[in-house]
Amino acid sequence: MFLTATLLIAPGAARAQYAAGWTPALNEAARAAPEARIIVLDLRDGRLLAARHLDEAARTLAAPGSTLKPLILYELLWSRRWNAERRIACDRSLVISGRRLACSHPVAPPFDARAALAWSCNSYFAEVARTLRPGELAPLLRATGLLSATGLARGEALAELREPRSTEEMQLGVLGVENIRVTPLELAWAYRRLTNELVAHSGDIASGTVRAGLADSVESGMAQPARQKMISVAGKTGTAESAGSPQTHGWFAGFAPADRPRVVIVVYLSSGRGMDAAHIAGLLLAHAPPNANRANRP
Repeated sequence: MFLTATLLIAPGAARAQYAAGWTPALNEAARAAPEARIIVLDLRDGRLLAARHLDEAARTLAAPGSTLKPLILYELLWSRRWNAERRIACDRSLVISGRRLACSHPVAPPFDARAALAWSCNSYFAEVARTLRPGELAPLLRATGLLSATGLARGEALAELREPRSTEEMQLGVLGVENIRVTPLELAWAYRRLTNELVAHSGDIASGTVRAGLADSVESGMAQPARQKMISVAGKTGTAESAGSPQTHGWFAGFAPADRPRVVIVVYLSSGRGMDAAHIAGLLLAHAPPNANRANRP
């Protein structure tokens, strides 16, 4: 059965032509995952180029999992509250408040920030969380644009955040598995803001570290299913348990091309893992408009 995707076209013939070019890509992704919430944003002005299940993407609240890591890491590196060269060892056996959060990455030497992001090391980011005090997580995430409405859809739900009161709660919050729920639309907006920061401050160590970590994640790390031959991709996966259920949901959030970003893409699967969402993002990008890998806009 042919699955028709919702396509949103902004004014202007060139933009309309480019946006229309995403229809086949959305249909291919929908064949593989009909329930997937998919958002494609224009990096420059934040307009929706294309979306699938937009209403659900605007109202579905779910724990963001590891997609929070680059947002938080960038803010802490930018404010010089964390050293990108600091290395943290991981024995892949992390437990926080009785919750097992063991990493699935290969055995490796202690990670610096770039490698920890590429391999989504929970032990590393649990240590990062120790730098935050009670009352600091909400302002930090608010700075990323994650906790406010985007204005891109009617009836948007707003992110839910319970400010952590202990070190353990802060760690679970930074890892995106407890105390916070966001919508796919909000996450796309936050990644657009992050990507613009990475481009605008490309010479800064914060931007260089996060950008390289996200590119490495797709090239050789946890987000490899999103990797494409014809277009470079940078992004992050996320997996978390649904509220009151052992079932997991999966995320991919990223941008393309990795070297000269043009679009931001978020994929949310209500059932699955981050790697599954990365696979859907890969299908989407494999069938993206031919000029999607160009830095110059139509």
